[in-house]
Amino acid sequence: MSKTFKAYRIHEIDKKIVGRFEQLTLDDLAPGNVVVRVLYSDINYKDALAATGAGRILRKYPLVGGIDLAGVVESSTDSRCKRGDHVLVTGCGLSETHDGGYAEYARLNGEWVIPMPPGFGAFKAMSLGTAGFTAALAIHRMEHNGQTPAKGPIVVTGATGGVGSIAIDMLAGRGYEVVAVSGKAESIDYLKSLGAAQVLLRQEIDYGKRPLEAARFGGAIDNVGGEMLTWLTRTVDNWGNIASIGLAGGADLHTTVMPFILRGVNLLGINSSATLRDMRLVVWNRIATDLKPRHLERIATRTIAFDDLPGSFDAYLQGTVTGRAVIKIGS
Repeated sequence: MSKTFKAYRIHEIDKKIVGRFEQLTLDDLAPGNVVVRVLYSDINYKDALAATGAGRILRKYPLVGGIDLAGVVESSTDSRCKRGDHVLVTGCGLSETHDGGYAEYARLNGEWVIPMPPGFGAFKAMSLGTAGFTAALAIHRMEHNGQTPAKGPIVVTGATGGVGSIAIDMLAGRGYEVVAVSGKAESIDYLKSLGAAQVLLRQEIDYGKRPLEAARFGGAIDNVGGEMLTWLTRTVDNWGNIASIGLAGGADLHTTVMPFILRGVNLLGINSSATLRDMRLVVWNRIATDLKPRHLERIATRTIAFDDLPGSFDAYLQGTVTGRAVIKIGS
């Protein structure tokens, strides 16, 4: 394929990050053995960091942005997929070391390409994207480590974001009592509509100072880090699991060994981008079955035209976004 196509490419020019639309050919893209015609992508916090330079996400320049994509296989020399297959890719180094999903075509390593789960299309897949996969991966790992609804409520921080919103929906569907933590009082009704039994406002939390505070939660999914994660280590009950996903509140963690040796608390690091294919297949199967969100239409409420993508990143950096946005790339 030698024809040109539209892509949103990120450059480093005079030590500044510049994202812009360009016309590319496949020869301009990083190598791969599967070509996908991209139908939809999405926006994650990581995408906003990469496109604006607010975070050093890209390891080389230039690269096409977008850590997620869903579409149809155009050509393949990988036996695991063939022309016409509907597929998705999340993470796997897209928009870090490899050209990503903000383009009408993507050239990919077949190892990364996941068959579209039953009952899903490209739009629904990107309504979930990395955020949904990460939420499901966190729950999967917690349950593999013994988490059950009987062990008590699960607290979800950064609750109005993509990961937080989807995690609440999935957990409630699995029978967990969910406690949502958010700094947005105006979002209480939204969070309860997803299945949160209780909403704690971040600004009203007493974080305490003791190595162990009164146990309040059976486990946690944390998108915030910093002081919030420290508080969770103090307040999760015996043998509970804390899935650490994000650092919107800071990268530092000031805690002690007490929660781990006296309560047996487990701190699970969740790296969705580097998850191996076998685990990806297991988790996407769960997303299509027992972890299938029940209220996805309340979470993914915005569809953004490809042309409008550049103006959409700032809201993510400012923390004003609720839920998920899907980017319409092709037809």
